[in-house]
Amino acid sequence: MNSKSQSPYLLNLHELPRRAGEMRQYHLDFPAPDAIGIPLLEIPKGALVNIDLRAESVSDGVLLTGEIKSKSKGECGRCLAEIGGEVSERFQELFAYESRATHDAPDDEDEDLLVLDGDIADLEGPIRDAVILAMPINPLCRADCPGLCSECGERWDQLDPTHSHVKFDPRWSGLAGWQGE
Repeated sequence: MNSKSQSPYLLNLHELPRRAGEMRQYHLDFPAPDAIGIPLLEIPKGALVNIDLRAESVSDGVLLTGEIKSKSKGECGRCLAEIGGEVSERFQELFAYESRATHDAPDDEDEDLLVLDGDIADLEGPIRDAVILAMPINPLCRADCPGLCSECGERWDQLDPTHSHVKFDPRWSGLAGWQGE
């Protein structure tokens, strides 16, 4: 048995009749087997993932509409402070029946087509896409985050307002004491 058959993202739709218009509700809760997100902000591995789904039979397959809820962790893109929050994203995907999947479609269309494996829908791709596309590229702890001092690397919001660094140019070091003579 491979690890894919153990995936919590696999949803067995065998109880959903293959008649257009039939519908079933599903609820999944599981710890994330891997992190979902971007390097600065992600749903960490092991975080509880809640998914509410509605599966509807349509003529070409099963239309899955769902909402993913979890908690994210990461760091601010400016000051590197720890941040986190609630993740709540919706997704909708059509999973084609194997018998309806066209084998003569152009390759670029085949890549985007999700196909049921018998009665099994693999939700990992749609869930990852929904979460990753909704996450900010540069997450911030707050909109007006001042970031880090470029000289010493300390967070500006933890430094004295008069904080500064004396710039010393070593090329002028030979003239350092000439006024005192």
